Amino acid sequence: MNEALKIAIKAVDDKKGIDILALDISAVATFTDYFLICSGDSTRQIQAIADEVEQKLAANGSRPAHVEGYTHAEWILMDYLDLVIHIFSRKARAYYDLERLWRDAKIIDVPKLLASAEPAPMPARKTRKRKS
Repeated sequence: MNEALKIAIKAVDDKKGIDILALDISAVATFTDYFLICSGDSTRQIQAIADEVEQKLAANGSRPAHVEGYTHAEWILMDYLDLVIHIFSRKARAYYDLERLWRDAKIIDVPKLLASAEPAPMPARKTRKRKS
């Protein structure tokens, strides 16, 4: 599994991305291995998702080869070569329907990836009794 994909999924989730879908398209496409598709409710949220993804991937040493659509934020496309991220408004996502176009791709279990990305819970702190 691509580490950048895991980081991007977590970044999208952190900014409350809607209907997160990850596709392994390596068997049906030659230009990339993975698509990450999500939606946002507003221009500001869509841009915030893109900013968070870019920041988290940059911290991991990845920079996008190309970004388009940021200003209008109806559909932001972020190309990381082996990972292409699509951040849509709900209306644009329904219109372009990438899920239908790439229906032969393998769907990746996003909730499982998010669960594995969560930090382990801190152990309960032991308290000492004070001497009286």
